[in-house]
Amino acid sequence: MILCIPDVLNPAQTADYRRLLEEADWEDGKATAGHQAAKTKDNMQIPATHPVAREVGDAILRALATNPLFQSAALPLHFLPPMFNRYSGGQTFGTHVDGSIRQIPGISQRIRTDLSCTLFFAGPEEYDGGELIIEDTYGSKSVKLPAGHMVVYPSTSLHRVTPVTRGTRLCSFFWVQSMIRSDEQRSILFDLDIAIQRISSSLPDHEAAGQSAVQLTGVYHNLIRQWAEM
Repeated sequence: MILCIPDVLNPAQTADYRRLLEEADWEDGKATAGHQAAKTKDNMQIPATHPVAREVGDAILRALATNPLFQSAALPLHFLPPMFNRYSGGQTFGTHVDGSIRQIPGISQRIRTDLSCTLFFAGPEEYDGGELIIEDTYGSKSVKLPAGHMVVYPSTSLHRVTPVTRGTRLCSFFWVQSMIRSDEQRSILFDLDIAIQRISSSLPDHEAAGQSAVQLTGVYHNLIRQWAEM
């Protein structure tokens, strides 16, 4: 499942955090690339331990903690702290797949990368190129979102960033370990959760609808009990 989530950060937050990011120290993105990815990766990143990376990363995670669409789709268990990259002057990242296990910087904990996330800080009108191309079951999906919006997609997907030929593409990227390992099972739970919410909101005073919503909620939680890994 590929899901675009609008307004993870509001315009004021996006502008404030972007100023901090633009003033931070940047390094060659190959510093965090694996052996395969290093051959195709050409961008700049803020070191993971940089104070600005930690400040803005914490703000992103706080926003996601109260974002119902993200919580429903991801069912998050652990996060790799958000990182930040920048593309300009023809920089690109060729086709690759994200590593399956990543270590959280500074501590011994490792996470399984179930979901990949990209949060945009530059609007699509500010740069040419820079599309995130995700290989889906039904073909390729091109993603280039407004500032403050985010895309979430399975980390098993092949993906790439096309060359940025004008302006600068500025994003955050990070990974999530979900309570539900299977993308197929997460999709089922997401669809079920959305259906429950629609029934509850469209017919709030209808007794039969209320009973149906309660029964479906029971099914939802029983499926989580069967599938969740904690």
